[in-house]
Amino acid sequence: MVAIELDGVRKAFDDTVALRDVSLSVEEGEFFTLVGPSGCGKTTTLRTIAGLSSPTEGTVRFDGEDVSDVPVEDRNVGVVFQSYALFPHMTVAENVRYGLRFTDPPRGLTPDERVEELLELVDLPGMGDRDPDELSGGQQQRVALARALAPEPDVLLLDEPMSALDARLRERLRREIKRIQGELGVTTIYVTHDQEEALAVSDRLAVMHDGGVEQVGTPVEVYERPATEFVASFVGENNVFSGSVTDRDGDELTVAVDAGDRSFRVAVDDAATVDGDRVTFCVRPTKLSPDAGTNRFPVALGTAEYLGGTTRLYGEWSGTDIVLRLPEPPADDSIEVGFAPEDATVL
Repeated sequence: MVAIELDGVRKAFDDTVALRDVSLSVEEGEFFTLVGPSGCGKTTTLRTIAGLSSPTEGTVRFDGEDVSDVPVEDRNVGVVFQSYALFPHMTVAENVRYGLRFTDPPRGLTPDERVEELLELVDLPGMGDRDPDELSGGQQQRVALARALAPEPDVLLLDEPMSALDARLRERLRREIKRIQGELGVTTIYVTHDQEEALAVSDRLAVMHDGGVEQVGTPVEVYERPATEFVASFVGENNVFSGSVTDRDGDELTVAVDAGDRSFRVAVDDAATVDGDRVTFCVRPTKLSPDAGTNRFPVALGTAEYLGGTTRLYGEWSGTDIVLRLPEPPADDSIEVGFAPEDATVL
């Protein structure tokens, strides 16, 4: 296991800048996720950590040692790609054994013993003689994971390994990956565009946008206290409001919002905020409630989506789109809701 540090990493392809001053620290044994939309730089970051791509500027360190120019075969990393890249002319066991092509098996095991150990680990015992095309997508994904783990890497890198699978299978396999990572304690960096997946598996995550890092934190920190408007809108659903500060009383601001003729009280810990400042804040759909006694406003309701335990409601207030999550849909086509000052996050 190693700790990983990226310091001021920039990556350019001719006139296109893929990474802009990316600085990250991943702790030893951590499950760390890079999440963001397509084209945000997360896969380029992963390839730079793997040694498959060299930074134009900046430094990549493993346990404090500069490995920016060290080739991938000398970094002791295991990589699982989006396509799995299994060899169709090889059996499952031969595909897993291919992961040992640059090194001997760990702990004095023979190659056959290591393959058998890994197939047990990924819950595919006795399937070594099968061909990849005899396996389901989920089983193929686990073979690719076993191959990446074969040399007992210091770092495991996973690039959207489940994007081609259906939702239910993804949920089951992400639990398996988290279990395996926990058992082995290997430092793991996982790339996904799926926000729910990132929140579910990560010890910490970095939200990326336009080649840079918007926020790093635990899933709870990123979800409950997004640092930027992009994070607020990308990670889960959010209602975003902007306005001008008209008063400050301790840790609460009064904000005259641009939408509608309303002022809302919002909690804030930024001591520099003064009257006249422009602020943007967000409120999660689950925090908007008909029962809230403060910050109330009417919402004209539109589409309703029943999600099992809750109903997602789309509405509008003074030209602003509003999203609600309520236990059940209201009987009327409009509703008054509110939120508490502490349920707002100033961005």
